[in-house]
Amino acid sequence: MERKNQYALITGATSGIGYELTKQFAMNGYDLVIVARDQEALKKKADELKQYGVNVITISKNLFLQEEAYSLYSELKLNGISPAVLVNDAGQGVYGKFEDTDIHREIDIVQLNIISVIILTKLFLKDRLSQGSGKILNVASVASKVPGPWNSVYHGTKAFVLSWSEAIREELKDSGITVTTLLPGPTDTDFFNKADMNRSKILEDRDTLASPEEVAADGYNALMNGDDKVVSGLKNKLSVAMANMSTDSMAAHRMAEMQKPVTEK
Repeated sequence: MERKNQYALITGATSGIGYELTKQFAMNGYDLVIVARDQEALKKKADELKQYGVNVITISKNLFLQEEAYSLYSELKLNGISPAVLVNDAGQGVYGKFEDTDIHREIDIVQLNIISVIILTKLFLKDRLSQGSGKILNVASVASKVPGPWNSVYHGTKAFVLSWSEAIREELKDSGITVTTLLPGPTDTDFFNKADMNRSKILEDRDTLASPEEVAADGYNALMNGDDKVVSGLKNKLSVAMANMSTDSMAAHRMAEMQKPVTEK
């Protein structure tokens, strides 16, 4: 338990990959600050995580609102907590053709997937640079590597997260702070429900979805190794390799065929 009293701050912590990441950190002796919107879900997950013998602090915030990202860090400072690890996991998508989707929902997604991530990372760095240590795990997606018809704003936000993470990693290379990006593929979480995406062809065979436990383990191990990024799962590594060899227009067409509704020909 050599990491006792080192806190990991994890957003999107009550379900899916985020919750599995909380377990990875707890199993390895990190105390936790877990963040999500639903206070009841936070309390339930905190009770489960305390079985690992770690402290768990719950903070309910709506990271669709940038002021809540700022107030999250203000609360930590008031409580004298300087997290050693930041995990930006919270993220959502919206399914459909861009011409048909709700612009307000898409602006919310840009806020959650990009703006709140930038704010929390900026505040984390201001807190940790003087200490010369810290780790950041940004959850992107294999969607960051290809244009994504039927889920275009989500793919665009994750492309930003990957590019920006690589950039600040280079800037921080002599600081003692590492930045790692996790690129999961389609995973068995509530993401598809929240994105209204259950009619997509990509879900025709749910048995092919990755387990969030395995994705979280890949992310945790890459973070501890100080890797720049990790694509979780062999199938996804092959998909990314194929995308890297394709033109953007070819990759977009292939993704459109994979993600279009089952009813579309």
